[in-house]
Amino acid sequence: MWDVLSFNHFVTQDFLIFFYYIGAIVIPILLLFFRGYLIDNISFLQKIDRKFKSFFLSLKARQKVVTVLGLILLFICMEFCWRVMFEVMIGYFDMHNYLYDLTKGRLQ
Repeated sequence: MWDVLSFNHFVTQDFLIFFYYIGAIVIPILLLFFRGYLIDNISFLQKIDRKFKSFFLSLKARQKVVTVLGLILLFICMEFCWRVMFEVMIGYFDMHNYLYDLTKGRLQ
């Protein structure tokens, strides 16, 4: 208990996993549901939405498919980067805890 209170051991792994799932699942779903509200109430999002719609409507069918696939690929890449960032943080805190235990002679 003293190790946690003195910040020698971190309790971050559970918190990092919790925030990973919030960022990877909850936030994209909430943005999808509240997209209309955000566009209606934020002026620069209205401008972006209008320009994107006019751009998308000017494309041919094949270009639309490529654009949608590109956006899906971009989303998957962002999710992958989000995952890697959290794995690095979890690995760092695990190494810290392991090295601390090793220096205190708790590991054999």
